[in-house]
Amino acid sequence: MSAVDDVRSRLLSLPDAALVALFVLAIWLVLSILAFAVGAAQSANLAAGFVGSVTVLIGAYALLTLALNLQWGYTGLFNIGVAGFMAAGAYTTAILTAPVNPGAGGVPGFGLPLWLGLLGGMVMAALVGALAALPALRLRADYLAIVTVALSEIIRLFVNWQGVSEVQVFGKRFGTGGATGISFPAPDDVVADVVYGLGGPLVTAAESLGVSGPNVVNITYGLTLLALVVGAYWVLNRLARSPFGRVLKAIREDETVTQSLGKDTRLFKIKAFMIGCALMGLAGALFRGGAGYISPAQFRPAITFYVFAALIIGGSGSNTGSVLGAATFSALLFYLPARLGEYFPTFGTSAPGNIIEAIAALGSLDPTPLLAYTVSNVSTLRFVLIGVVLVYIIQNYPQGILGNRNEPATSVDLTRHRPTDGGGDTDE
Repeated sequence: MSAVDDVRSRLLSLPDAALVALFVLAIWLVLSILAFAVGAAQSANLAAGFVGSVTVLIGAYALLTLALNLQWGYTGLFNIGVAGFMAAGAYTTAILTAPVNPGAGGVPGFGLPLWLGLLGGMVMAALVGALAALPALRLRADYLAIVTVALSEIIRLFVNWQGVSEVQVFGKRFGTGGATGISFPAPDDVVADVVYGLGGPLVTAAESLGVSGPNVVNITYGLTLLALVVGAYWVLNRLARSPFGRVLKAIREDETVTQSLGKDTRLFKIKAFMIGCALMGLAGALFRGGAGYISPAQFRPAITFYVFAALIIGGSGSNTGSVLGAATFSALLFYLPARLGEYFPTFGTSAPGNIIEAIAALGSLDPTPLLAYTVSNVSTLRFVLIGVVLVYIIQNYPQGILGNRNEPATSVDLTRHRPTDGGGDTDE
């Protein structure tokens, strides 16, 4: 056994909660040290902004990946319309909470409290999920994928349509803002009120170190999202171990056998799909709408690919793997490469105009142009890195970085047996 496999097996022996906490904390600490060590030369505030953004991304993608894992990992439902359900939740939250009289250029809403708007967004996303699942589940699983991706684009194009940018129904004016988008009370502002109110001394201490108050708020908002992830993780773990969750995993293993046992598999799949979509709607409102503004451009299909990549890396069928995959993807593969150019110099050499010129310099044994080109274009090249990592994971660890941590359908260990000689249970 190699050293890597030995370390991996030791990590897998840890309890789920400990493994998640250790992994996310390790990523957070490594990136924090890197950001402050390299960014200190420019500004501690820049490094703090990096840490805050990473924390928000980990929390948001973990919530989305947990939701997708319930649908795909547990139940086998292939939902490739994640962005659409995020938009349904985010726009519903925005319309419900936007001020009744927003002023010039603003889009009016219903002026409800933020918590009520978030709840309404989750309900709307769940209902849209049911609308997609009801007809598609009568057909083969492939058709659900087609329906979800089509519905996702329909939602994005609908909210982008100027015809619904502002409408009047029964004397009440509201709308989506069309291509311009819509502003509403920012969840970030709620956290800011708490930080500046209860955490005033903390802000003062941070500012004395050169870290601005908004960056303190951003880090706190990211930690709030991580707290929501902890809650969602606990609920979904309880759900997975309940009779309802065991039926979902039985459907994943063999739907025909599950039906033969008298279970209405369509009803179970619809319920699971709705719960997952509700979490996606909540993530859409808190992630894309964290600053109090959303627009159709924020819900392009690419985000669905990102969530699937995170789940594949972590391992579908495991809530623990979902969180670890989300942290690995969002922090190490997606965000870190995009920021490298801001922290590292290009070795005192101007970057070549294209990759051919950069590689040609290797002929004279000079790697500097290639390194300069890579650093200056790392934001684009990160997608190549993501692809390479996905290919490696699928080929070498097809069940994700957690290996065989896929949760079985049964809640008891079927490998245990009692001897036939009446000598008692040898496993106890």
